[in-house]
Amino acid sequence: MNDAHALVLAGTSCLLLPTGALFVPGADLLCVSDLHLGKSERRARRTGVLLPPYETRGTLDRLARDVAQTKPRTVVALGDSFDDLAAEGSLDLVDRAALSALMEGRAWVWIEGNHEGAATPQPGEHLKEARLANLLFRHEAAPDAPPGEVSGHWHPKFAPPGFAPRPCFVTDGKRLVLPAYGLYTGGLDARHPPLRALFGTPALAVLTGPRALPVPLDRPAARRRA
Repeated sequence: MNDAHALVLAGTSCLLLPTGALFVPGADLLCVSDLHLGKSERRARRTGVLLPPYETRGTLDRLARDVAQTKPRTVVALGDSFDDLAAEGSLDLVDRAALSALMEGRAWVWIEGNHEGAATPQPGEHLKEARLANLLFRHEAAPDAPPGEVSGHWHPKFAPPGFAPRPCFVTDGKRLVLPAYGLYTGGLDARHPPLRALFGTPALAVLTGPRALPVPLDRPAARRRA
């Protein structure tokens, strides 16, 4: 996985994959956040706005590639896996079969997000938060969390000089916020004050794309002239 970024988070060795997934090799654990499956259906149902209905298939295809590469024993879906509970029920037969195939033969943990509001009917464990591999997995970061928290929710993006904005991980080595994994999700600037306030200094944005690219989250102050 030469295209991944290696990170030690509160003593646990992790790999940040260029797709936006987190892999913990020592626990054979793959974590993704904010899949928002069924987003196009939910938007059409609630607003009448029609989007090409391909994001669920594309998101599941991306997840299938990460599962094939990492071969995890456990997958943690870190909340907002479906755009709402009705969207979960709207998945077509092909998408349902694809999701079932990904879940077969491994433990699957669904962390409750703010979009689901309750446990989905999908098989697996349904938890508010989970402590696995010495890390605490929850949907939304808690400001007073101890080191080792892994969360999502914010959909962070970042645009260093010379780059277009990309979804990104954000970390200071004590906590980690994952980017949204779903194809139709928007994003929030990783330096937005409520998000930036969760992290100490220095902090990194690790951009997704062809490879996981770490860049400083804060630009260094300009030197004063003598």
